[in-house]
Amino acid sequence: MIHLLGHLLEGGYRAWSFLRLFDYLTVRAIAAAMTAFIVVLAAMPRFIWYLHGRGLVDQVRDTGVPSAFDKAGTPVMGGAVMVGSVLIGSLVWCDITSMFVWPVLAGMVWFALIGLSDDVAKWRARSGNRGMSEARKLLLQGAFAALFIAFLASPWSPVPVKDAGALYVPFVKVPLVNSLWVYLPVVFCFVVLVGNAVNITDGLDGLAIVPSVFAVSALGIFAYVIGNAIWAAYLFFPHFAGAGELIVVCAAFAGAGIGFLWYNAYPAQIFMGDAGSLAIGGCLATLSVMVKQEGLFLILGGLFIAEAVTSQVQDKIGIKWLGRRLFYRAPLHHQMQHTGLAETKVVIRLWIVSLILTLLSIATLKIR
Repeated sequence: MIHLLGHLLEGGYRAWSFLRLFDYLTVRAIAAAMTAFIVVLAAMPRFIWYLHGRGLVDQVRDTGVPSAFDKAGTPVMGGAVMVGSVLIGSLVWCDITSMFVWPVLAGMVWFALIGLSDDVAKWRARSGNRGMSEARKLLLQGAFAALFIAFLASPWSPVPVKDAGALYVPFVKVPLVNSLWVYLPVVFCFVVLVGNAVNITDGLDGLAIVPSVFAVSALGIFAYVIGNAIWAAYLFFPHFAGAGELIVVCAAFAGAGIGFLWYNAYPAQIFMGDAGSLAIGGCLATLSVMVKQEGLFLILGGLFIAEAVTSQVQDKIGIKWLGRRLFYRAPLHHQMQHTGLAETKVVIRLWIVSLILTLLSIATLKIR
């Protein structure tokens, strides 16, 4: 918004010439991060007070970890403030005419609304196990994925036609396939699966938000490279004019995430709830697709994948098919707690793993 306002004013009067500063992506990215961070810090205390007043607190599930019951009564749905802050930071500082920006924000908001509905359902039922049904969640997530792939195949997609069906993998310069008939079903599955992976990871104070900030920041670097003709040519990436605008969204997300961590670090004053974890998943999924880094998520989102796989293997294969546990606890972070590690040690170790995966992902910019 300010980017467009600057263009309208700077040519009309010399005193407004300083607005040319907002043509720079780096300036607007920093401003978006600070805006989102300040909004979270300002809004979260009142929101926590409101949730306490309405009794909108966490409905504890029996995970087999005794420490989970110590957190009963902690407000939930803090992700709603985080999502709102990302929207404010993005819409104020982005070029809102960019068609790269809107699908990512739409994915984040759509998944946030699904999560918010689930959080409210759990509160009404007074049970952490009686929220929205899994089938209904998947149906709503699939509906967004279907609309998203329809957008990618439409004339309104900002991705050049020659790259519309390209599926890239890390360390390789050329696409693995370049066919819409193959690519679009892959994107559909990718959006649904990644959209749920963060939700499974969100089980300990601060565990999900830091790896999410790492992942989104890395994707922001890829967006900047792909959106810059010089860097894209130098590093043998496809060039998508306007994709660099996504770095402003990524910066707003990072600022909001750090602000949320201020209140979510152990011991948490508020949980993000499904409203936050599903929103992060939706944001990561659409962002990865818009910068053609779906394959990279196998590395960048390795922690989220490990958490989701251990959970699903335990539940679907172990308990439902074989009638026995394959792990002592699932997902991964509860398994680590079961070995006797303190919650803070589990969280920090998984942060370190996520950081290493993020650095390895950034290295693929050059190692191709």
